[in-house]
Amino acid sequence: MPMRFINPKTDYAFKKIFGSDESREILISFLNALVYEGNPTIEDLTIINPNLPPKIEGLKDTYLDVKATLNDGTIVIIEMQVLNVESFGKRVLFNAAKTYALQLQAGEGYICLKPLIALTLTDFEMFRDRDPFLSRFVYREKSNGFLYPDNEIELVFVELPKFSKKIDELETITDKWIYFIKSAPSLETIPDNMEEIPELNRAFNIASEANLTREELENLDRQEMFIRDQQGIMRFGIREAREKGLKEGREEGREEGREEGILQKSREAILEVLQVRFEALPDELVETLNTIQDDAILTSLLRQGIQVDSIEDFQESLNSLNSPRESSNE
Repeated sequence: MPMRFINPKTDYAFKKIFGSDESREILISFLNALVYEGNPTIEDLTIINPNLPPKIEGLKDTYLDVKATLNDGTIVIIEMQVLNVESFGKRVLFNAAKTYALQLQAGEGYICLKPLIALTLTDFEMFRDRDPFLSRFVYREKSNGFLYPDNEIELVFVELPKFSKKIDELETITDKWIYFIKSAPSLETIPDNMEEIPELNRAFNIASEANLTREELENLDRQEMFIRDQQGIMRFGIREAREKGLKEGREEGREEGREEGILQKSREAILEVLQVRFEALPDELVETLNTIQDDAILTSLLRQGIQVDSIEDFQESLNSLNSPRESSNE
């Protein structure tokens, strides 16, 4: 009987497959494949809470997909990113630096710091001038490439669009894990050359729709719909979408109501994005948004609604962008 598999690239599915209580062996195999070229370097690991609330007042919260501590103390943080949002590369650096720095407790010396690996999988090309799908970055001396002695932060990127192998071309365990991430939803059975690997077999079973509740499937459908919608926005560009809205407003609205009609369309677009991503919205946020009469601010807020990690982050952006407007009207 044909099987259906959920999309591992969605936030919920990725965490369920690689970050749940039953995922330890799966995650070991996955990391050995992508970080250690298929060698059995990792013998054991502990999956821990991936969310990093700030220990320092004013420091931004961090939301990761999976976080684990390896048996040698190395910390690994993993993020699956589908949308190519603005300054994503800086976000990767921020998450890595923050995770590394927040290891230390009060009174501990720097010798207590453990190495950190930040593994990022993207459904878009980050490095367009490079052909390899897997890239690794460490600290080196700029003129001759000499490695920094305490090279304890490593950034590993897997760009899924650059991986083009077909099912019968998969040779290594690395190939097979990347193919699983990229192509699982298009498969109807577990391929023979992947079923023989126990950890991949378990990952397919977790990803099987037959093993999910109706609520889980509904959550996944909402995420998939949101991703498709936002990919469409980003494909054509927010500027093009806004220009189209202006054109429609001119054609449909009367002269005196044209501007407010355009502004209202912008507010509705922002609220729709936020509701898909975060569901319930604070009444105060909606009320504040409805008072904004500046088209440039609404355009910026639409971008923020796509990029922020939490509704609290959006509220902060809303307050920041709206304050100058309020001050100028006093």
